[in-house]
Amino acid sequence: MKFFKYFEYAYIAFAAFFIYEAIKSWSENQQQSYLYLFLSAVAVFMYFFKRRFRKKYEDKSNK
Repeated sequence: MKFFKYFEYAYIAFAAFFIYEAIKSWSENQQQSYLYLFLSAVAVFMYFFKRRFRKKYEDKSNK
C-alpha cells in the first residue's frame, strides 16, 4: 500500500511540471499553454481522487 501512497505524489509532480511548461510557453503559444494548464488541473484532480480512494480502501481493510 505504500507504493500507492508515493504514486499519488507523482500526480503533484506532473502538475508542477505542466504549470512550469505553461508559464514557459505562454508568450510563444497560448493554446499549448492552455493544454498544459488543463493537464495540470487533471493531475491535481487525480491526486485528490486517488488519495480519497486509497483512504477509503484502507478504512475498509482496517474494519
